[in-house]
Amino acid sequence: MKHIQIKKMVLSAFFLALALALPFLTGQIPEIGSMLLPMHLPVLLCGFVCGPWWGLAVGLVAPVLRSVIFGMPPMYPTALSMALELGTYGLVSGLLYAALPRRAWSVYASLLCAMIAGRLVWGAARLLMTMAPGAKAFTWPLFLSGAVTAAIPGIALQIVVVPALVLLLEKYGQIPLEKEEHGQFGAEKAAD
Repeated sequence: MKHIQIKKMVLSAFFLALALALPFLTGQIPEIGSMLLPMHLPVLLCGFVCGPWWGLAVGLVAPVLRSVIFGMPPMYPTALSMALELGTYGLVSGLLYAALPRRAWSVYASLLCAMIAGRLVWGAARLLMTMAPGAKAFTWPLFLSGAVTAAIPGIALQIVVVPALVLLLEKYGQIPLEKEEHGQFGAEKAAD
């Protein structure tokens, strides 16, 4: 049991490091670099591989830590709203993946639900942040542009890469197939 938790902690640190580093690689492609949403991939994978609570933690920390260390994305409103979005990705992907049967369709269902939930949380966060005095209004066209239109390359990349990696990791036994091992920091397994 303790071995599983240590493995999840180490993997979560790895996914956090990836979330901090990947934007440097995609930033070299000015036309679509930011559209590839490089921080999203490791957080989604963390939710699938390490579970919902580790995915939530990595998602909440990654944008804020990257903002503090590298100055990008800007802390307010971008990094804060991204933290809520990515935290939702990690949480929802992990929860649904643990709850659904282990089939290829459930990986896609978990991913799509996480992507939709995360974008809705991002939009709600941005809307709330614009209620501050002197803030620029956050309109429906801005939401559609930020959540969908400008993100199409990243959405496509997530739909192709994340399920392929999750199914590959499942095939080689790197993701526990017992739902008890994939739950809330392993609390269910400890109760046995």
